[in-house]
Amino acid sequence: MTPVTSTSPFSRRTLLKATGAAGVVTGTALLAPPAARAAGSAYAHPGLLHTSADLARMRAKVKAGAAPYTAGYAKLTANRHAQTGWVANPQATIYRGAGSPQNYTILYNDIHAAYQNALRYQVGGDDAHADTAVAILNAWSGKLTQLAGSADRFLASGLYGYQFANAAELVRGHGDFDLGRFQEMLSKVFGTPADDFLVRHNGAVDSNYWTNWDLANMACVLATGVFCDDRAQVGRAVDYFKGGVGLGAVRNAIPVVYDDGLAEWLEAGRDQGHALLGVGLMGTFCEMAWNQGIDLYGYDDSRFLKGAQYVAKWTMGGEVPFTANTRRKGAVGGWSGAETVSRAAGVDPAMMRPIWAMIANHYTKRRGVSASYLTQIAAKAAPEGGGGDYGPNSGGYDQLGFGTLAFTREKGAAVEPSASASAARSDPRPQTAASASASASPSTDGDLAATGSGDLVGWSAAAGVSAVAGGLLLLRRRDRVRRGAAE
Repeated sequence: MTPVTSTSPFSRRTLLKATGAAGVVTGTALLAPPAARAAGSAYAHPGLLHTSADLARMRAKVKAGAAPYTAGYAKLTANRHAQTGWVANPQATIYRGAGSPQNYTILYNDIHAAYQNALRYQVGGDDAHADTAVAILNAWSGKLTQLAGSADRFLASGLYGYQFANAAELVRGHGDFDLGRFQEMLSKVFGTPADDFLVRHNGAVDSNYWTNWDLANMACVLATGVFCDDRAQVGRAVDYFKGGVGLGAVRNAIPVVYDDGLAEWLEAGRDQGHALLGVGLMGTFCEMAWNQGIDLYGYDDSRFLKGAQYVAKWTMGGEVPFTANTRRKGAVGGWSGAETVSRAAGVDPAMMRPIWAMIANHYTKRRGVSASYLTQIAAKAAPEGGGGDYGPNSGGYDQLGFGTLAFTREKGAAVEPSASASAARSDPRPQTAASASASASPSTDGDLAATGSGDLVGWSAAAGVSAVAGGLLLLRRRDRVRRGAAE
């Protein structure tokens, strides 16, 4: 049964509790109006990576046989996770990291099955896919109680927390979905450790963790806050993006802006895989914020655009400038060290992750700006798949994917972000800086999300640099004392 309206996708069950208006056609563009907010909700639902208008666009385009939506949908329907035969395997404790009986592969496979079945339902309309997604989500919220392992448990809190929230957001109005129990599990098992990570970083100095660790947990805090209608939690995530002391804050993740309009991505000095992961996570963060009326894509003169363009050019084999930086690492009150990175790492132009369609379409279609490197790499990556299409290791499951289907847009005039009825279109709160620090654990499986014990960062400006925002941040804070024991 096809969901025929954006306000009633669960036509044979309890309707979605909060819905958005259908897209409004202006000229040739399908533009998203402000999303509607249900009584008692602080935020619009669905309102994480996908709004009601987004889902209506996907349905209409696939039904019409329009390219490239059909190719994107074919990637979804072909994925083994997107099938109604998927049976959840919930665990009480999820372990990630050395020294524990790691079972986190069970979790991320089930999350991607829930998300893909939920998305497949929203686009194709078969109730069995919604039922499958709900069964997976209910099974986990009824059993999972904690995350454990090494410091890598904070990768689990961040990555799987934001993904869980997005899967559940697509079926939150299903009559069989235990919304309250899932909100409690999401908040306690994922949101709480993610919040704590951004404050304490597992007892390490502020710059110990590379950018992707912060960004994963920022995405979790934001997604959990929206899903659970927690304004304070959303505020903490947004404040951290703007002024956090860790490497996920936008000026630390992208420390140098060059005169040519590119901006150095910090983890380009580390390796290509983690740089791609970080860009994908920052894009995810910005998209979820945008869908609640907060424009972080354009924050600080579109700093993320410049960083994403830099990574796109570099990962396609282009020459990019690089300013040497030094990162402090170690535990507060314990061992310490530093490492200087002086050049961008080597790349494999064939390495792809499903991150580019969302970012390229925002800037070139929503905003109508030129972004040649994003345009090129998005075309090269299309049609984007999802978890299970990019290898068997956890790095292939760090993004939910299917951007060709979900984020392809028609070009139109610049638009404001969608917003709930009560949300401001710009964030009016004081830009207070959240605190942070962290410790690293060795990568043992080539996982894109893992970090090594030799990780580091700080900054030094060089000739030809037009702006270095936060360039001395880490060094200025080198004597900062944080609470918490080192792991």
